[in-house]
Parts: sequence; C-alpha cells; structure tokens
Amino acid sequence: MAQKAVGKKDPKVEVISSELSYDGPLFRVYTDKIIENGRELTRDVVRHNGSVVILAVDDSKSKRDPMIVMERQYRHAAKEYLLEVPAGKMEAGEDALAGAKRELLEETGFRAKRWRKMVRYFASPGFLGEWMQVFIAEGLTLGEAQPEYDEQLELEMMPLSRLLSMIDEGKIQDGKTLISVMLYARLLQAARKKKSP
Repeated sequence: MAQKAVGKKDPKVEVISSELSYDGPLFRVYTDKIIENGRELTRDVVRHNGSVVILAVDDSKSKRDPMIVMERQYRHAAKEYLLEVPAGKMEAGEDALAGAKRELLEETGFRAKRWRKMVRYFASPGFLGEWMQVFIAEGLTLGEAQPEYDEQLELEMMPLSRLLSMIDEGKIQDGKTLISVMLYARLLQAARKKKSP
C-alpha cells in the first residue's frame, strides 16, 4: 500500500462533469467524471448535508463511570435494531452546534448546559460525502422528546463501562457510536492520568 509522504502535496483532481442521478429528501447521488493522477474515472457519490452526533453524558452520580444516553431503533438498511448515540442530519446551511442541540432535544428530550466538539469524520468516504461532527453534551436536564414521524426510538441510560464491554463483545455495531464512545473513554483516561501524580 502506497503511503503519502508527510509534507507532499496532494495530486490535483479535476472534475470533468457532475450529473445528478437521484435527488431525494435525505441525500442526492451524483455521477462524476474526474481525472485523478492522470486517469479518467467515473465515481458515483452520495452527497449529504452532514450529520451531528451527540454523546450525551450524565456524570452527576459517577465521574469515573458516567451514564450515556442511548437509543435503540430499527435500521432498515441494516435490517435490525441497533443501539446508538443520538444523531441526525443537518439542515442546509445549519450551524453544527445548533443542529446538535435540536437533534438531542427532538430525539431524547434532553438539553445540555455544556457542549464541546470531539471529532469530525467521514462516515464512508469511498462513495459517501457525508461528514459527521461528534459533540459531547454535559449538564443534562430532561424535558419532553419531540421525535419526527419516522423516528421510533427507545431511550436507555447506560454506564460507560457497560457500553465498553458491549463494544468488546461485538454488541455495538453502529460506527458513530463506536467512534464516539471509544474516543470519549480514551479522553477520560488521559484526563485521569494528567491528574494523578
């Protein structure tokens, strides 16, 4: 596998044409003809406004093993029920933090006093242009959820330690949940190491 040298410029990619193949309520599909490294290629790309992911944390009872807000819902593409952190699609032109606050309230009823960005990543960049911005939401207060018509969610508060065990056992299969929970656990561990003499 070829590795990019540090400091080396990316090769120029030229888009020759881009044709809308599908325009739906959640995403659009484009068929692009490009020149990459001197080769003419065709790429089908799913374009999406981006998503926000919320790791909603309640550490009021335990700083070492906080509770995490989780959702169980049926995912038709996966053909099964998945346990996930709250997330949702951004509206066109929407600020990511505003979208995260909206999605957390709609799906769970929770509001958070403190918000911070954790990581932004591409979900599946081989064909999907969707990026996902993960936020940590803390200082939770519960209100009333306002899910959309097609959202049928079952909420559950789970200790971080249990989620990490479920990940080890292969019981969590949602990518955004794997990334956000494992990265958060790593950040907690690093913060503890800093505090200890």
